[in-house]
Order: sequence, then structure tokens, then C-alpha cells
Amino acid sequence: MAVFRIERFTPLPAAESWRRVTDWERHAAHVPLTTITVPTGLTTRIGTVFVARTGVGPLGFDDPMEVVRWTPPAAGRAGLCRLEKRGSLVLGRASIDVYPTDSGSHVVWVEELTVRLLPRWADPLLAGAGRRVFGRALDGMLDRPAGSHP
Repeated sequence: MAVFRIERFTPLPAAESWRRVTDWERHAAHVPLTTITVPTGLTTRIGTVFVARTGVGPLGFDDPMEVVRWTPPAAGRAGLCRLEKRGSLVLGRASIDVYPTDSGSHVVWVEELTVRLLPRWADPLLAGAGRRVFGRALDGMLDRPAGSHP
């Protein structure tokens, strides 16, 4: 299993950081060759399922995810979101936590991924690629210049 963690500090209030990083369709604008749909068509909550489709034309794969924890930030409390990856190719979990700070918010994104067909020795490579791709996505969603993280 490949595991990676990304952290960003932003002057955005926790509620705004939360809104941006849990706007699932917005993720696709920052991840190459990916579109995201929310088939349930509902406001995000526990049980919401959305699908990230990565590829070109018929060559690609679906990465369906289900929200299994949904606690938006409120009154100085952190926002906590947990996702379960339920695809036939990509399995695992993701968590997105948004903590209020005196100067804005602190966003922590952790992924635990298993990609079928990839040998275990490739996990460090997958984790490194994930840190780069999702780090850039997080920077874009928080409107931060790439590479400006602490």
C-alpha cells in the first residue's frame, strides 16, 4: 500500500478551505486527464459517491469514492472527511482534515492507495507521484502558487 501525506497552511478561513477541498468537481481542474462526476447529485454527506475518471477516451479507469465521514468545520472545530476508494483498480482510503488556525487554516490530506496490477515494490514510486500530483491539486484548490508550501 502506498501512503502519502500532504499539508498546507493557508490564510483562508477553515470554512472556505473546507468548501474548496471538498468541492469534488473542482479537483478535476487540477489533476491531469481526470474528470469527476457526482452521480448521486446530492449535497455531500455520508454516503455520497463520486467517480474520478482518469484517461483519454475509452482508455482509462474509474476511481469511485464514497464519503464515510463528513464533519464540516464549525466554531473552532476541525473539519474531517474520510473517503473509501471502491474501484476495481484503485482501492484504499483518503482523509482530508481542515484545522482552524489563528492565521487561517491548516489542511492535511492523507491517502492510502493500492493499485491492482502494481507490485508492492512500486509503492514508494506511487506515493512520490501521489505527493506531487495531489500536492499541486491542493495548491490549486487553495489558490497557492505551486512550491509555496512550508
